[in-house]
Amino acid sequence: MLARTLETTIRRACRTFPAVMVTGPRQSGKTTLIRHGWGSTHRYVSLENPDVRARAAADPVGFLRDNPPPLILDDVQYVPSLTAYVKSAIDEDRRPGRWLLTGSQPVPLAASAGQSLAGRVAMLALLPLSVGEALERPEGDRTVPDLLDLLHDGDGPEMSAPSLADWLLRGGYPEPRANSDVDRMLWMSSYVQTYLERDVRQVVQVGNLNALERFLRLAAGRSGQALNLSDLARDAGVSHPTARAWLSALEAGGQVYLLPPYHTNFGKRLIKSPKLYWLDTGVLTYLLGLHSPEPLMHGPFLGPLLETAVVIAWVKAFHHRGMPPPLYFWRSHDGLEVDLLIELDGQLWPVEVKATATLTPHHAAGLAKWRTLAGQENSRGLLIADVPEPCSVMPGIRAVPWWWV
Repeated sequence: MLARTLETTIRRACRTFPAVMVTGPRQSGKTTLIRHGWGSTHRYVSLENPDVRARAAADPVGFLRDNPPPLILDDVQYVPSLTAYVKSAIDEDRRPGRWLLTGSQPVPLAASAGQSLAGRVAMLALLPLSVGEALERPEGDRTVPDLLDLLHDGDGPEMSAPSLADWLLRGGYPEPRANSDVDRMLWMSSYVQTYLERDVRQVVQVGNLNALERFLRLAAGRSGQALNLSDLARDAGVSHPTARAWLSALEAGGQVYLLPPYHTNFGKRLIKSPKLYWLDTGVLTYLLGLHSPEPLMHGPFLGPLLETAVVIAWVKAFHHRGMPPPLYFWRSHDGLEVDLLIELDGQLWPVEVKATATLTPHHAAGLAKWRTLAGQENSRGLLIADVPEPCSVMPGIRAVPWWWV
């Protein structure tokens, strides 16, 4: 059992909220986390069991009467209407921490629970393992501002650096990450077929599975790029509405993340389409057909893959601390770009990602130009790269190893 950053956040929420709902993609560790942390104090019921699900749907009042809190309701996405009856039970007894719910369809489930349990539930998300969690350093007691200060000014963790190729190939899903005996190819293939494709089919009608598979692989090839849905639909051989529906289903299932552009105009016309990122590099490299370190580390996808890993690391850092990610990218039409902007307390942290182990001040030129355009010459910035040790690239801009994030 690897400790998760989110456990600290759940415990904090349980002190004040009657209910806590943990959503996230399938196999991200929701059930393991909740049962390990609260299995001794809460009754556990899984709605994945068809008999239990049918009873809960047919007689929700009787079902909850037979399963009183403190209660863990697992896979509540199978009976989303049950949250309305949980609301009634909470209104009768609002003691905190008595209801723990999990579900694997974050967006639609959050909408359903938000309507039924508004003001009564803390909505949290569990994504696949971060590098820190995989290294048994979940750092749940550190805030994001603490992490940024440590990256820019502090010393790194005293441990051996993980392999970048291994992280990109095996990703952060707990089973292939924590158990080296798991066959990565078989696991990723099964995940794509049994979860990813099935979830898309549950949300939208899919008449051509070959077209869906082609769409997934083409979307994988665009991770780290500005989203052009028309081009993606054309290349996949499907209509624009179909491509939009499939992409929305992937986003709803916690498989892809759309990074919005930062809209403040710093004197240049800006790109306004979001950038597409896959939330797990293991699934991403599988869809790209990359299965061994050599072609991965010396091929054309290394840069987008490392950028994906770093951006998603920040997505996890915020979500696992119960915060919506205030993350953006910035790119002008004449090519000036900042991979990531982190907005905290009115301050912008520019972050650039470089897939190189040999850094020069030239690599920080984009950050320096952005600081000038933004009128933030004294702001602190980060250059994330495959370097062994941190170093100052220019005043206010520090390069740090990718895995520190």
